[in-house]
Amino acid sequence: MEKAGTFSVLARDGAARRGRLVTAHGVVETPIFMPVGTQGTVKAVGPDDLHDIGARIILGNTYHLYIRPGDELVARRGGLHRFAAWDKPILTDSGGFQVFSLSALRKISEEGVEFASHLDGSRHFFSPEKVVSIQKNLGSDIMMVLDECPAYGVDREYTKKSLDMTTRWALRCREAYPQGSGDQLLFAIVQGGFFADLRAESAAQLTPHPFDGFAIGGLSVGEDKALMLEMMRHTAPLLPEDKPRYLMGVGTPLDILRGIAAGIDMFDCVLPTRNARTGTLFTSQGKVNIRRAQYKEDDSPLDPACACYTCRTFTKAYLRHLLVAQELLAYRLNTIHNLAFFLDLAAGARKAIEEGSFAPFMAGYEAIYDD
Repeated sequence: MEKAGTFSVLARDGAARRGRLVTAHGVVETPIFMPVGTQGTVKAVGPDDLHDIGARIILGNTYHLYIRPGDELVARRGGLHRFAAWDKPILTDSGGFQVFSLSALRKISEEGVEFASHLDGSRHFFSPEKVVSIQKNLGSDIMMVLDECPAYGVDREYTKKSLDMTTRWALRCREAYPQGSGDQLLFAIVQGGFFADLRAESAAQLTPHPFDGFAIGGLSVGEDKALMLEMMRHTAPLLPEDKPRYLMGVGTPLDILRGIAAGIDMFDCVLPTRNARTGTLFTSQGKVNIRRAQYKEDDSPLDPACACYTCRTFTKAYLRHLLVAQELLAYRLNTIHNLAFFLDLAAGARKAIEEGSFAPFMAGYEAIYDD
């Protein structure tokens, strides 16, 4: 297999790219949707379910796994792949977003960020070097640098200072794990809030440095959808052509397709798993709220165009019954389907780019989905 970190663009259709990223635990075909497994598990499903629906890379979270069960414990178990019985690639977020969103008591300095655990209030400190050390213990294939994700609405002055510090933190992460020192890859994160020129400045600061990929962070944090799309479309072409591009935490079906159209390769979002647990299911005919009484005696499959275990095996009536009865099986079956839909969406996009038909492929989803 090629060296970990090798990224190749195999086909283009406009700005949309069909690529391939080599990691230590396998090849990731892009564009790709990555199921979120925050605490070393994708909620409600097992590794066998993920294999069956075609998942090829999942996420773990540095903050949560550091807090519980502890990265050193995971390292003693042989790393996150062995601990979670997942033999394919894993990307770990640095935990920066969780520090800033979950901890009301935090103190940011040039050295890093001090914060209180959301579990017991105990005090902890993340430096750029510390988050690299944690992710090395976890053994993820793709590590993310520590960054500050400013809240929506912060002013330009603060945003500028924040992105400058994020760049310095990113370079400290790279110094703590020099390129080529191991099989783990390190991605930098472009910030800049909702100021187009600051987004460009952040990209200009980071892209000359030898990172293995580049992410767009700080979007979908409460802003209007039109503004999110504007910043995404502005930032994507500022990232290197020969490195994977990752849009963090953005993920309705149309968001993903618009991101692909802008030249982005990798996506993650809790939307499909979270919505599955409340009964909102994504299908080839649009969203379905399986709780509705209209499905009480509906013996048709959830989505006749879907080949997942849920759609092959069960009726809408049964899925509704499980959810209304609060049976645990409901969460597994709904999650299997929603993740299968998002993975199939990415697979369909890859095929459409290869065939030069991405625009009509996207238009088909725009006809049945809205924002």
